[in-house]
Amino acid sequence: MFSAGDIIDLAIRIERNGENLCRDMLKRVVDPSLVSLLEWMADQEARHIRWFDDLKHTARIAQQNSQLEMMGKALLYDVLGDQSFSLGDADFSKIHRVKDLLSLLIEFENDTVLFYEMLRSAIEDNETLSYLDKIIAEENQHVLQIQNYLSTKDGAVN
Repeated sequence: MFSAGDIIDLAIRIERNGENLCRDMLKRVVDPSLVSLLEWMADQEARHIRWFDDLKHTARIAQQNSQLEMMGKALLYDVLGDQSFSLGDADFSKIHRVKDLLSLLIEFENDTVLFYEMLRSAIEDNETLSYLDKIIAEENQHVLQIQNYLSTKDGAVN
């Protein structure tokens, strides 16, 4: 029902939602460490978009126009919409430490991984599963990067 192209398109959309949210938050903060963190996160999301886009162009993705595949793609986009997972529900006015924001960003990335893992149950094609596994690995690497950043920060957010 879902092709490798559908999964990669979905990953690009999720990353774009995260990047847009981080860039929107940059307009609202003044603390230099928080600005730096949000710029870093937005840049990471943009890098992921490029990575997924490259993956899509190098992957051998069958272009089939069956009604079932078109319905599956439409369903994915209807469900996702502009969803930004954990960050969309966050009340940034209650975040007073960079450490708290980093923890929230880790939650966002983990939610993204959970979403991708949930998609695995709807995929039967081994090639598509392989691409999805690459996406999950990249998101898990992102969590590790944020955790490393977290170990160096504990300041207040203004």
